[in-house]
Amino acid sequence: MPTTTLNDLLIDELKDLYNAENQLIKALPKMAKAAVNAKLKAGFLKHLEETKGHVQRLTQAFKLLGEPAKGKLCHAMKGLVEEGAEAIEENDPSLVRDAQLIGAAQRVEHYEMAAYGTVRSIAEVLGHDEVAKLMQQTLDEEGATDKKLTEISTEVNAAALEEAGDE
Repeated sequence: MPTTTLNDLLIDELKDLYNAENQLIKALPKMAKAAVNAKLKAGFLKHLEETKGHVQRLTQAFKLLGEPAKGKLCHAMKGLVEEGAEAIEENDPSLVRDAQLIGAAQRVEHYEMAAYGTVRSIAEVLGHDEVAKLMQQTLDEEGATDKKLTEISTEVNAAALEEAGDE
């Protein structure tokens, strides 16, 4: 169905995010299992629980808009999740692989922040204030996760440098 109105675009973007978050719910346990660093492992598991909450917020947004909560394939998230899977499949457990997983996770967070910011802005201009508020809550959590990943990367990258013997 073509997207001809801003409301159509809002629904389409919400469907994309709904699918993206559900893909992430499947990927995060694998990333947590693959992580060597305890803080990274815990961070992935914490974000898994937050992501489940993001799906609940999206479901609530659909309800507020009188639409069924359903997704459409998010090709961007599919590609980002595949990058994380490659890091796991192609490399032995190490802090270097953890650094690679952090990079993959931060690309996911940046995609999500862009998508939630877009949806929030569209909801605002359409006067869907409750939907906009829900999307802002998720946007704030995605930003906090990105900052936490940056903090963890400082420790992981330094340890990976030592582990790998790079100069």
